[in-house]
Amino acid sequence: MSIPIKASLERVPGGMMLVPLLVGAIINTAHEGTGDFFGSFTGALFSGALTILAVFYVCMGATIELKTTPYILKKGGALLITKAGVAVVAGVVMGQFLDEAPVDGGVFAGISTLAVVAALNDTNGGLYMALMSQFGRQRDAAAYSLMSLESGPFLTMLTLGVAGLSAFPWQTMLGAILPLLIGMVLGNLDPQMRKFLGAAVPVCIPFFGFALGSGIDLAAVWTAGLLGIGLGLFVLVVSGTTLFFTDRLVGGSGLAGLAAATTAGNATAVPALVAAANPAYKEAAEKATILVAAAVVVTSLLVPAITLAYHRRLERQGALDVREGETDGSVKPEGDSESGADGPSGEQDARIAQTREQAEGAAEPR
Repeated sequence: MSIPIKASLERVPGGMMLVPLLVGAIINTAHEGTGDFFGSFTGALFSGALTILAVFYVCMGATIELKTTPYILKKGGALLITKAGVAVVAGVVMGQFLDEAPVDGGVFAGISTLAVVAALNDTNGGLYMALMSQFGRQRDAAAYSLMSLESGPFLTMLTLGVAGLSAFPWQTMLGAILPLLIGMVLGNLDPQMRKFLGAAVPVCIPFFGFALGSGIDLAAVWTAGLLGIGLGLFVLVVSGTTLFFTDRLVGGSGLAGLAAATTAGNATAVPALVAAANPAYKEAAEKATILVAAAVVVTSLLVPAITLAYHRRLERQGALDVREGETDGSVKPEGDSESGADGPSGEQDARIAQTREQAEGAAEPR
């Protein structure tokens, strides 16, 4: 008897992260001391989020290649700087009205600068690369090798410091990025180490998801539901708009910018990591984790649809090859004998549908 557990999890946007997180939250809500009750290795599964994340970031770092082409540096660097810049602006603006603590009443109860900055600062790499690869934009997919420097709490800590909120000692800032740097060194010195460590990245995801969930009370999830959806829409609109025009400015079509307007699943770990580094954020961390998790789901569902719709529009205009400087063999000018004046052919429609399915399957955290 075979049960398709993995395939079922992958049908859920961010499922490899969010489903274990939900399981952990259910167990914690039903019996808060489950991990302490069992102790030993079982207890470590409930409380070992930081350790697992440290391993995760070493393995993630190993996948980042320093040998990049000028195009990858230009595209990846532009998107990385833009997304980080948007988070800084949001952090500075919100920092003028909020301190480290979340809003404690009203419609926006639970929202915090930490939640917004964490949701903005990290891109869903699996979804971005799936979309770019299916559109024949291999160079744009490769640009994520630079964008993956977003991973981890470093940028969020830096943004919060720039926003004038509680700063972090330099040792803590270095410690936040050191595992990623160690992985980068190992992966670039030895391709075999890159392959070995890189294979562990997806394996770590459900384990730290479960550990993070075991610290969440589901009673707080209900109150944060609509607010989390709103945060996801905010990330999509604000970062999607700025990234779209940035992509156009560096010679792209805007597709890569739209595909990067997501929140990564492992961004849900950032609030807890920030709170561990600075207790001033402890009050905001639990609700921020829930809000960021909601943003992961919202952006993972909407970004593929929006990107695919824009891709289809560009196909009709015959503008893809001219803008991207690449030829994928599928773009034909409007009025072409195969595609016709009314838009893509049936074969192109089938390919777009297949792209949607594969992109949704890849819409899980890095």
